[in-house]
Amino acid sequence: MAMRQTPLTCSGHTRPVVDLAFSGITPYGYFLISACKDGKPMLRQGDTGDWIGTFLGHKGAVWGATLNNEATKAATAAADFTAKVWDAVTGDEVLTLAHKHIVKSVNFTQDSSCLLTGGNDKIIRIYDLNKPEAEPQEITGHTSAIKKALWCNNDTQILSAADDKTVRLWDRNSTEVVKQLSFDMSVSSMEYIPDGEVLVITYGKTIAFYNALSLDMIKTVDAPASIHSASLHPDKDFFVAGGDDFKLYKFDYGTKEELESYKGHFGPVHCVRFSPDGELYASGSEDGTLRLWQTAVGKTYGLWKCVLPGEFSCVCAFPNHFQSLEFTTGGLQVVETAQG
Repeated sequence: MAMRQTPLTCSGHTRPVVDLAFSGITPYGYFLISACKDGKPMLRQGDTGDWIGTFLGHKGAVWGATLNNEATKAATAAADFTAKVWDAVTGDEVLTLAHKHIVKSVNFTQDSSCLLTGGNDKIIRIYDLNKPEAEPQEITGHTSAIKKALWCNNDTQILSAADDKTVRLWDRNSTEVVKQLSFDMSVSSMEYIPDGEVLVITYGKTIAFYNALSLDMIKTVDAPASIHSASLHPDKDFFVAGGDDFKLYKFDYGTKEELESYKGHFGPVHCVRFSPDGELYASGSEDGTLRLWQTAVGKTYGLWKCVLPGEFSCVCAFPNHFQSLEFTTGGLQVVETAQG
């Protein structure tokens, strides 16, 4: 008998969830940050979805959010013309980086010393977080708003996707374009996989895979609906995608065959990412929720516990009571919370 996928629903946001990111695996597990139009990015335990805290300080929709590998720092990009850097342990705001327009994307270097930003003013900026008073290095060339800017090739190069229907590979030192891809429509999302140098791009109903260093195409897959985001499993066995039809699709990376599709959200899926251990993937939606989905349905992992009383069933166990932390720009507050 086939197992039924039972996603964990993470509530708390009041507007559409538009971006999410996982940390690396730390001694305390791994963590998940979400960006939302409610202006209140949230930090969660990655394997359970348990809410840890909310970063308070932005005065507009938050379009991008990321964690460093160690989950000690967070960064957010917002419609209030700022990017902010946060201490992800205490919740304190560390830096506010003023921009000239809406900021859409933030990304740390591997050593967390520099932050890459991009947004509606069409400029890629590199901030040295050890010298916050210094002016950022600026890279120009895009002719429309930048949706995503990511470090690649051991932080020596930068990948950017913009509404000018291009994806560009830049040299960090010379700030010159090394390679460029052009499309018939705007790219909806971009994911960079350092292991194997794979670039995942979505546009329209297409999920495309490229070599991140040469920008040579590896393969493309057409989905049943318009896709907003896709993520490749760490082992590169399969990938997931979500978009306009509220569904999550899982494909075999080798054969391109659609393996599964699940409907759980009540609005378009804006973002999807695999966890660093590949055991689950998280999705964020127009419906204001994040959902966590098992990669191998029925496996005991996190809050999923598989029981076999004569027939297969998969149940989720939830804690009845826990303490949570509310992050504010002034510090940390402990909030007593009950959950049934």
